[in-house]
Amino acid sequence: MAKRSHQLTSKTVQSLGPGRWSDGGNLYLSVSPSGARRWAFIYRAPGGRQREMGLGSAGKFGVSLAIARQLATEARQLLHLGHDPLDFRRKVEADARMPTFGEFADAYVDEHEAGWKNEKHVAQWRMTLTKLAAPLRNVRVCDITVDHVLAALKPIWLETPETARRTRARIETVLDAAKAKGLRDGDNPARWRGHLDKLLPRSKKSEAHFAAMDYAAAPAFVRRLRESGSTAAQAFELLILTAVRTNELLEAHPGEFDLEERLWTIPAERMKMGRVHRVPLSPRAVALVQAAKARLKPQDVYLFPGQKKGRPYSNMVFTTLMKRMAVEDATPHGFRSAFRDWSRVVNQTPNDVTELSLAHIVGSKTERAYARSDLLDERRIVLGRWAEYLDR
Repeated sequence: MAKRSHQLTSKTVQSLGPGRWSDGGNLYLSVSPSGARRWAFIYRAPGGRQREMGLGSAGKFGVSLAIARQLATEARQLLHLGHDPLDFRRKVEADARMPTFGEFADAYVDEHEAGWKNEKHVAQWRMTLTKLAAPLRNVRVCDITVDHVLAALKPIWLETPETARRTRARIETVLDAAKAKGLRDGDNPARWRGHLDKLLPRSKKSEAHFAAMDYAAAPAFVRRLRESGSTAAQAFELLILTAVRTNELLEAHPGEFDLEERLWTIPAERMKMGRVHRVPLSPRAVALVQAAKARLKPQDVYLFPGQKKGRPYSNMVFTTLMKRMAVEDATPHGFRSAFRDWSRVVNQTPNDVTELSLAHIVGSKTERAYARSDLLDERRIVLGRWAEYLDR
């Protein structure tokens, strides 16, 4: 004969002594020798094992008898459907703690940005994982599927293929990290080989290059910069003279320059290739650095400080300057191409000297292992001649 339900009353719940008291329907009141009271649902799991699931305190300000009976009813319904109530509750609690892709991606960038090269790199990660990966942002990281990934990639896959490829790689990295932390199971839905390469159309690798001014027009452009006389114009001229990348110049610190040796040493963490780059300075470059240092205030961190305290010039400063000068068929970065063309065509510089001047990796891994020199003396001659060419 089945045990009668509702054997307890609100009064007996608070008055019964130590022991375990049944209310029926698998609901029990446990009272400890100290008088602490709690509810328990005791049952046999689908596999036959007896289990106990706590339903909360039965003290004066705890779970009431009516609520305990409701919780027990819900647990019995789960048993009837073939679920283990305790496992089911743990899964619900785990799901409630599961971060969304957006939350996990933001935390991933926060944890790793200190080891990345520069703020521009960090900003690119944040942009792709926020704007371009928007279809994934509000989905729990454990629930991301290939459909979510495709929803993010398809709109940009053929339109901006290089950006799309980087976005896919970053999504894959974030999901790999989530799996390593036990938040995901199974294969990565953003992996390329043998997976997305079968689902996305073949896109041509971007062959677009930064628009470059012809080297023959560079001297006239530099002359216009000098006529301007602005700090931005002087920084731009230094960029052209040294053939470095825009962020390498704008993030330069005054202490990196040894004007007696006419040498600028850029630390590895600021270089695209992750290697120290020594830049020989022509007399004109030295003069520009001296002028920049003379303008610095004690609190300035960068050689060319921006308007915001502790920040360098914006990386759009040179692009804006070119627009003001009505130069629309070239970009600041394109002057590196102008230098390369001049170096090869006019100066007939050996290729390795030109490429090292641009901070490019030269030769195979084996060849680089034997080529210990960065050809500083040879590069000093080339950049000196480049300065003379721009000054004619």
